[in-house]
Amino acid sequence: MTETEIKEIVQKQRSYFYTGATLPVEKRLDALKKLKTCIQKYEPLINEALKRDLGKSNFESYMCEVGLVLSELSYMIRHTPSYAKEKTVLTPLAQFASRSYKKPSPYGVVLVMSPWNYPFLLTIDPLIDAIAAGNTVVLKPSAYSPHTSRVIETIITECFDPQYVAVVNGGRAENNTLLNEHFDYIFFTGSQHVGREVMAKASVHLTPVTLELGGKSPCIVEKSANLKLAARRIVFGKYLNCGQTCVAPDYIYCDREIKDELIRQIQKQIRKQFGSTPLNNKNYGKIINEKHFTRICNLIDPNKVVCGGDNNPGALQIAPTVMDNVTFGDAVMQEEIFGPVLPVLTYDSLDEAIEKVNSMAHPLALYIFTSDKEAAEKVTSHCGFGGGCVNDTIIHLATSEMGFGGFGESGMGSYHGKDGFHTFSHYKSIVDKKTWLDLPMRYQPYRKIYEKLLRKFLK
Repeated sequence: MTETEIKEIVQKQRSYFYTGATLPVEKRLDALKKLKTCIQKYEPLINEALKRDLGKSNFESYMCEVGLVLSELSYMIRHTPSYAKEKTVLTPLAQFASRSYKKPSPYGVVLVMSPWNYPFLLTIDPLIDAIAAGNTVVLKPSAYSPHTSRVIETIITECFDPQYVAVVNGGRAENNTLLNEHFDYIFFTGSQHVGREVMAKASVHLTPVTLELGGKSPCIVEKSANLKLAARRIVFGKYLNCGQTCVAPDYIYCDREIKDELIRQIQKQIRKQFGSTPLNNKNYGKIINEKHFTRICNLIDPNKVVCGGDNNPGALQIAPTVMDNVTFGDAVMQEEIFGPVLPVLTYDSLDEAIEKVNSMAHPLALYIFTSDKEAAEKVTSHCGFGGGCVNDTIIHLATSEMGFGGFGESGMGSYHGKDGFHTFSHYKSIVDKKTWLDLPMRYQPYRKIYEKLLRKFLK
């Protein structure tokens, strides 16, 4: 898409927004309902696209993408009328007589830039929240997942006039052109490197942003943990989508005493969940492209592999891999892995683990496996992270009742459900002052009696 075409889309959306057409709640609900029906209609094409882009099975596509999108749609259709209402708040006596209220208002023209790892979910979920809040939206799906991007464009074109919601497909040139435009809000999901570029571009127009980034999310396994269950849930969370999940456990950080048994349990779970030859498992996906395949392979130290390590370059597949005796100085610990490689590191005390985690960049997620409530409380209280789980992995993002977002280097802002509505809304604080009474004390000339009254009101 050309620069001129992109500029025209943004201009048309801004003009449309200022007509007030997106403000009525019924308009928003109709749009959400239409989108839901269309997604259900195109589910087979979505599944096919996700299979071609990432090798996802139909089960995984529904569990991790389509089903979560439909759930968010149902939630926002149900709750948008209440979220969109003005909220009356208490008025100070000094402002008698008046009504004070907060009025949720859309920002205007919103840009949503999404990644390739969950290309349908992470494009449509923020779109849902932005529509519910009353905005117009320009969607920019990833060029790395072209089949899903094309299906998204088909769905959006069928559901919306481009002055309301539009899709811009393409690569780096289109990204740069979009970021040079003046949007009223930018929602970006992707890497920390690109996130910094987005924030820098947004600063030109002082555009508010939400950044959903990543990082090295630790999985702490304390010595009291149920190791069999921990292994089962870690294997699920780590190797889902071949590790290409922003909240996947990046590495295990476990008590030295239980490391060997934990690794044995993980090896058992890999065989149980993926079979003895995972690369022959039809439900096991693939790495998105050759560039990322090569990068992940280069992070694997053959001398430290205790499970997996094999790959299929032709199919862009890497088997679920576990590395033992890893240190924080190893190459695999210098960047977010974003692949099916699980390093195992050890600590001698929980305090040591907390101190080490806090010395690193704040992760998007943190997981703690333990049977000790005090240990769980200590870790979740003292460590900085976006969100996480106690005795499980990744499931904290699969709910509309809690916001999902990063912290520090892993991002800023959150979305899903009410948090998503808040993200895409500006709350105007308004005082409706009545005209039948006008107290004289605030006006000049100032008098001693008024000062005494003022001091009674304001203290």
